[in-house]
Amino acid sequence: MTIGRVAQLWHYPVKSLGGGPVEHVDIGARGVHGDRLWAVRDVARDVTASARRIPTLLTATARYVDPVPADAGPGNVPEVEITFPDGAVLTSSDGDVHAKLSQLAGREVRLTALPPVDDTSLHRLSHAERANMSVASVRTDLGVSDDEKLPDFSMMRLTDLVTQARYSTPPGSFVDSAPVHVLSATSIATVSAELDTDLDVRRFRPNVLLVLANPDDGLPESRWLGARLTLGAAALDVRMPTIRCVVPSRAQPGLEVDRRITRAVAQRAGRCLGVYCWVDTAGAVRVGDAVTVGSVAFPRRLLADAGRRAKRFTFGLAAAAAERFTR
Repeated sequence: MTIGRVAQLWHYPVKSLGGGPVEHVDIGARGVHGDRLWAVRDVARDVTASARRIPTLLTATARYVDPVPADAGPGNVPEVEITFPDGAVLTSSDGDVHAKLSQLAGREVRLTALPPVDDTSLHRLSHAERANMSVASVRTDLGVSDDEKLPDFSMMRLTDLVTQARYSTPPGSFVDSAPVHVLSATSIATVSAELDTDLDVRRFRPNVLLVLANPDDGLPESRWLGARLTLGAAALDVRMPTIRCVVPSRAQPGLEVDRRITRAVAQRAGRCLGVYCWVDTAGAVRVGDAVTVGSVAFPRRLLADAGRRAKRFTFGLAAAAAERFTR
């Protein structure tokens, strides 16, 4: 069933820095071609930096110097250009770019290119980082207070949870979780209405923004879980809602800090907005392309529901124990 069209396409050359809209993208197994081929390395923590912990990263924007070649990817990363809040522009080949990023971050960081797939050195969490993982740190990253319930992590695949316990980002990628992030203008409007203001799409950092013809509710993506989403020549497998952290509330060029956004997403959308997708069929997508969504097969839905119930029980026990021992 045709449900709407592609309104905007975005890629982010450097993880946690601002990106930009594009008219067309090629979507492959790793997601949008050229998306997050660079990252910022927190030297002291020896981990890939995130705007959750270093929010000033969002005040810089990145773009590729030249069109991204077809063979770009892990171990073959094209030159990128970064524009800083003070107007300075440096490229990845400029030796001063690390010092400039460190000045912005307020700590020593380095711009790093995505290594070959078999090199996990920039993805693997150090023993110190793994030791510091706690319910308290999750609450901080998500903006969840001590008297609020954590999101329902049973929606995540077990393989992804295992990966996140070992790596800051999946090997071969600098995305946080899924290859493609899809969001509808309807969902943004729903949260905007909670705040009586129009929220900029940049706050939510999607790869694909959809405009729907006849949305059936204020959060239409929540109905697509398990379905096949086709846009242009690409087909995506909708796997899970996008659990929102504090990043949408952070400042960006032309956008001020607005901590109300985290609360509004929690109250209106259960801390989830948009969906994470894995790639079923690679292909090109252009702004204006039609979007269709298939129905979720009933046996598949039953199996997914049973799996989520089992994981929810396990996670509930684990979270309760962790909270008890980390207070």
